[in-house]
Amino acid sequence: MSEQGRTPAPGNNLDPWYSSYAARAAGLAASEVRALFAVASRPEVVSLAGGMPYVSALPDDLIRSALDRVMTEQGPTALQYGSGQGVPALREQILDVMALEGINASASDVIVTTGSQHALELFSKLFLDPGDVVISEGPSYVTAMVIFKSYQAEVAHVPMDDDGLQPEALRERIANLKAQGKRIKFLYTIPTFHNPAGVTLAAQRRAEILEIAKENGILVLEDNPYGLLYFDKQPPNALRSLDEDGVVYLGTFSKTLAPGFRVGWALAPHAIREKLILANEAAILCPSSFSQLVISEYLTQADWKGQIDTFRGVYKERKEAMISSLKEYLPGCTWTNPTGGFYVWLTLPEELDSKAMLPRAVKELVAYTPGTAFYGDGGGRQNMRISFCYPTPEQIRVGIRRLANVVNGELDLLHTFSGSGRLPDSPSSGRYNAPPPDLS
Repeated sequence: MSEQGRTPAPGNNLDPWYSSYAARAAGLAASEVRALFAVASRPEVVSLAGGMPYVSALPDDLIRSALDRVMTEQGPTALQYGSGQGVPALREQILDVMALEGINASASDVIVTTGSQHALELFSKLFLDPGDVVISEGPSYVTAMVIFKSYQAEVAHVPMDDDGLQPEALRERIANLKAQGKRIKFLYTIPTFHNPAGVTLAAQRRAEILEIAKENGILVLEDNPYGLLYFDKQPPNALRSLDEDGVVYLGTFSKTLAPGFRVGWALAPHAIREKLILANEAAILCPSSFSQLVISEYLTQADWKGQIDTFRGVYKERKEAMISSLKEYLPGCTWTNPTGGFYVWLTLPEELDSKAMLPRAVKELVAYTPGTAFYGDGGGRQNMRISFCYPTPEQIRVGIRRLANVVNGELDLLHTFSGSGRLPDSPSSGRYNAPPPDLS
């Protein structure tokens, strides 16, 4: 039959081309975070959902002057194609940024990407085949879960506690996966001010985690958007500072400057770096010369370390507002108490479901991210991520009060129809107590 006479492949009622998609497209689904943005943007809603940095703390003149100088002095270059690896001057400056976390590296091993999210996607594209396994903390970064699933990989979670990823649980998980004949490609980890849990991998565990990975021939992918945003005490040095050959490090300017520039980077061993450059060129030809040159100018002229310190103060105040509000309005829940970053991980009474509760929360004009978004295996229904980075301290207090109304309302309904009790008034321990995934 001719092409013109061929009967189209059957689709579905909403998409006539449904059956034409590649199999990997089945892993692309709207996350709870993405679905919330339309709701959270309404001015009457207090959004505790998204991880948006408070860019209003960045003085306008710092960016405007950098923009003006770039266009005045380097306009034709800024508006032209550039290197697939990134602007050399910016790659040198990225070394200064990473040095604050103990990393000693060469600019030749840095690849600039369109945000660290792009680096994560490129890395996954290079390493994942259908059926491969990625080990990650449970819970873990929501869009990483989407990317891994889009490449038809399985995500195997390992539980955390107050000190981050548990080494013995990691050993057990690896042994179990190997016994099943699974092929483990890498360990994906956010060791510092974890998204969404807020916890930080303890210094004594970092070397142990790397040794476990090395013993088992597992590459480590370290995602570190928040490492410089500590409140009081500086966290332990990055994993990459302890292992140059077994760790690929992802960084970004989205949290310490502004996400609108979409500039991140990967630091990788030589062979992986070459593959990442080729993948970068195949995907986008080159990262934005304009954005890179503006950031480079900002790093040259501005007190960027002082600006990061300003962000630390802003986020510390907001975190303290959130913790004090939780103690006042939700004393029967438990939560993490981060020492940096953007997020608190809240654990509800066991009979509640954060995803099922979300429509009621939106009706009460407060938004959060259900815990199920951060698991690849359906876990996290008892949990939610609440973000303190963007709302003001007063908005945070209002949001937590509204959230408490939702939680107590749900418990009242359960009490009415099943005889279960109300939220107890016992004080929170503040522990990380999300239920660990089944390791069997």
